[in-house]
Amino acid sequence: MNQEALPFDHRPDPVLGAALRRALDPGDHTAFVARVLAGVDGARAAVGTWDAVLARWARVGVAAAVLTALAAGYLVGRATASGGAPAIARASVADVLIAPRPQTPEVEVVLASVLEH
Repeated sequence: MNQEALPFDHRPDPVLGAALRRALDPGDHTAFVARVLAGVDGARAAVGTWDAVLARWARVGVAAAVLTALAAGYLVGRATASGGAPAIARASVADVLIAPRPQTPEVEVVLASVLEH
């Protein structure tokens, strides 16, 4: 895979440098502060707009989740009331952990050898 290397120029870009100098040059201090504060106000307004949009979407999402849960509950209740598939009895985790396990002969041999000493 021969990929031709992209040319990299380590020298500063004069056009970008001039644009940055113009944007960041304070010149008149009060005018510079006014520009910065105007940008901050614009950013705050954009954040407020996004907060309103996300809040509106959140309300719709919660309402959809509630309706879905109600519909699923209704359908499951209706299926079990009409004698749907029989429920399979499953042991709980506690029952499985507490239930005695059959000992294998290897365990008995090891236990006997330990008790003899």
